[in-house]
Amino acid sequence: MPAKGPEREAKVVKDGIKGVGAAESTARHIEDLILEGSLRPGEPLLPEREMALRLNVSRPTLRQGIKLLEDRGLLTADQSGARVIAPIATSITDPLIELMSSRGEVVDDYLELRGTLEGMAAKLAATRANDVDREGLRRCMERIDAAHDKADPHDEADADVDLHIAIYEASHNIVLLQIMHALSGMLRRGVFHNREKLYSRSEVREVLLGQHRAIYEGVMSRDPAAAGRAAEEHMAYTQRVLAEISAAEARLEISLRRIDGGNLSSRSRARNKAG
Repeated sequence: MPAKGPEREAKVVKDGIKGVGAAESTARHIEDLILEGSLRPGEPLLPEREMALRLNVSRPTLRQGIKLLEDRGLLTADQSGARVIAPIATSITDPLIELMSSRGEVVDDYLELRGTLEGMAAKLAATRANDVDREGLRRCMERIDAAHDKADPHDEADADVDLHIAIYEASHNIVLLQIMHALSGMLRRGVFHNREKLYSRSEVREVLLGQHRAIYEGVMSRDPAAAGRAAEEHMAYTQRVLAEISAAEARLEISLRRIDGGNLSSRSRARNKAG
């Protein structure tokens, strides 16, 4: 039976990638690292000489393998010419997504999906997280605490996303992880909702901090039921608060339109002359 996971990687590095299809094997090894999240979008690769030594292959073989990955859209070059992991699985770019994001009613459906995925990931992470994963989660929680103390909505929203990604990584479910990478790209760009709106309200920030800590503690204590429940409650709360914010904004827009008759009455002309 062929070696998998760390055993396969160790064998590749020890014995090298040789024989027929060496370039394809080299490409496949790098693909595995991308798929499992060891190599992340935007991350630069080592210089060619060092990569060849690490993989124990010749530099011509490495070049051929890299060319295969470039043809598949997995590698690209940055402004300096260095090869980096392409921005794959960082967003969903289908025009349908853009259409859906322009419809406020879709936000509820999106958050329902997130609730299911988050609960599943937290349960799996509580069961499968190893010491390396747990250390990563600890660092993410420290970042959330630090951002919370600074009361910086942008930093707090970013730290929030990073904690969720770390939980997906700790779930050791590759499909879930890649879905979250796509969703996280949309989250950071505010495709479905502006996360900084949540963190601009002090009472909401306090609740979110407690919810993130509950998810974190459920995973760290290896309690899948508690971790999953905390994640689902977190998403349900987020859904409810976003709906409240949206409703409040809609009421404010109506009030502002009433002031000048929706820009169609003589009141709006008078306001403009006074201004």
